[in-house]
Amino acid sequence: MADVGSFLHLARPPGTGPAANQTTYPLNVVIQPQALFSILDHSLRRNVDQDRVIGTLLGVRTEDGTEVEIRNAFAVPHTEILNEQVEVEMEYQKNMLSLHLKANPREVLVGWYATSSELNQFSALIQNHYASPGDGTYPHPAVHLTVSTQPGQDIEARTYISAPVGVTSERIADSSCFMPVPYEIKYGDAEKSGLELISGAKDREDRTTGMVTDIESLERAIEEVLGMLERVSDYVSSVLDEERPPSTVLGQFLLNALALAPKVDPADIERDFNNHIQDILVVSYLANTIRTQIDLSNRLATAALITGTGDGLGGAGGGGGGGEGGGQRGGRDGRRGGGRGGGHQREPRE
Repeated sequence: MADVGSFLHLARPPGTGPAANQTTYPLNVVIQPQALFSILDHSLRRNVDQDRVIGTLLGVRTEDGTEVEIRNAFAVPHTEILNEQVEVEMEYQKNMLSLHLKANPREVLVGWYATSSELNQFSALIQNHYASPGDGTYPHPAVHLTVSTQPGQDIEARTYISAPVGVTSERIADSSCFMPVPYEIKYGDAEKSGLELISGAKDREDRTTGMVTDIESLERAIEEVLGMLERVSDYVSSVLDEERPPSTVLGQFLLNALALAPKVDPADIERDFNNHIQDILVVSYLANTIRTQIDLSNRLATAALITGTGDGLGGAGGGGGGGEGGGQRGGRDGRRGGGRGGGHQREPRE
């Protein structure tokens, strides 16, 4: 148990409580970075007199429960009094769990976390609550995640499942046998970019970092690829020179990685790249031409509309220019613009 990578798998003893029917085989736990960030943020905001904080873990699991992915976490208020009494806001936990499940219907309750590596009787009580039927993870085991947040030390995480231990049902309620299970932290390309951006501020005094442009990001990615290729080349050269012992596993991995690269002539790659650039330039030119034509058409239409409105106003004024009285009536009715003041006699009607 002293080594980080060693685990001891224990077969649970037969129990008499409802949790005795749970599966206790080892799990494969996958932790997403956003869940760890939520736990660390909760630890930073804890009260001064609190040694640890706890919360609920949400995620997804396979149908048989052998693999669990922790995707989210939220804090649960609790109080521990001199290692004699623990109080957990269960009503708050139920309400928050209901809200989270409404926002993320695919996620389920998978367990709980604590910001301390210590396992005590309070841990067993909380573990049995999260693994209980009804509001717990039953029939699947609850995953307990411990994250050490000691200042100045590396962050260490461990995952456990439990088995009930006790002669009577009363002893089973406050006793558990915690068994470590393997875990791994996974993140995608988008999360990797965010983590690299955050880690860039660790060496600065003000703990700030600026956003990088797409060109800078591409440049960094190319530099990283060149660095990895250089390390691989140095390793292969040292193995060929018998300076380092060869590794069959590493050689097979490198062979599989190189087999994924397409075997294309560099001249063909350059020609295809130039053709692609030309296609992009043609599309950009056509888009700008269409945009200019649309803008010009809108301007011509606006000018024609303004010119047509001016002619109509001039015709109305000219119709009423024959006299004072006739001018007023001509402005009101264009058809009668040459009225009495215009000098034209109207024929009498029969």
